[in-house]
Amino acid sequence: MQMYSGYLMESDDEIERLEKKTNPDTVREQALWAGLAPGMRAADVGCGPGMTSHILHRIVQPGGRVVGIDLSERRLDHATRKYTAPGLTFVARDVTRPITGLGLFDFVWARFLLEYHRTRSFDIVRHMAELTRPGGILCLIDLDYNCLNHFGMPDRLAATLRGCMQKLERDADFDPHMGIKLYSFLFDLGFEEIEVTLQPHHLIYGELKEVDSFNWTRKVEMVFRRSGYDFKDYPGGYDEFYTEFQSFFTHPRRFTYTPVIACRGRRPTC
Repeated sequence: MQMYSGYLMESDDEIERLEKKTNPDTVREQALWAGLAPGMRAADVGCGPGMTSHILHRIVQPGGRVVGIDLSERRLDHATRKYTAPGLTFVARDVTRPITGLGLFDFVWARFLLEYHRTRSFDIVRHMAELTRPGGILCLIDLDYNCLNHFGMPDRLAATLRGCMQKLERDADFDPHMGIKLYSFLFDLGFEEIEVTLQPHHLIYGELKEVDSFNWTRKVEMVFRRSGYDFKDYPGGYDEFYTEFQSFFTHPRRFTYTPVIACRGRRPTC
């Protein structure tokens, strides 16, 4: 099996998955905690289909502006058609390179972006820092121990999940432990007034909710099928693994959680 070289979660229904799993109340709470306020000019780096940019845009009213930044033409087209409004625009940029032509922002954030760029994550944050005006706020949000915290999982299933994630780290530049690194990025870039918060992102127990079923089914179908892992503990290969994962994950005894870490800092004024 060949390793998938593009965006790991790419599929025909990825826009639907991203919008369905985004909780507007959570996004609003995170943005307000980070310091977003009316009148600010904000950048949503890695905006995807634009839903988070739309939420940020509502927070900065009256008088604020938001620019959503992404590389995917498909998702930017969706964002432009669905969410464009006075003071809310979307632009295409490769965030692994310096982000030029947009000016400076009072507030810059990236939510669930850096995990897809393990070896380039610090460079991306450095580019985001360059977008932040002196005295402005940079906020980074990502998961830690992504996809790996489960109780009640059969041993071979747990070992296979770990093996898949390790292969994705090596071969696809994915980082299931990005959240723990965010503080160091801001510290090393000289940001001031750094604060960190940790909360559950996934907290799944009892009867499986439809949104969690949809999200995790797509994760397994897209990421693990494309991982290039040999599923050596499963005579039936990926299909047998998938069947066992579904049996585990849909059982109400299952307990799954993933912490989300948010880190904010202020760019020095001199």
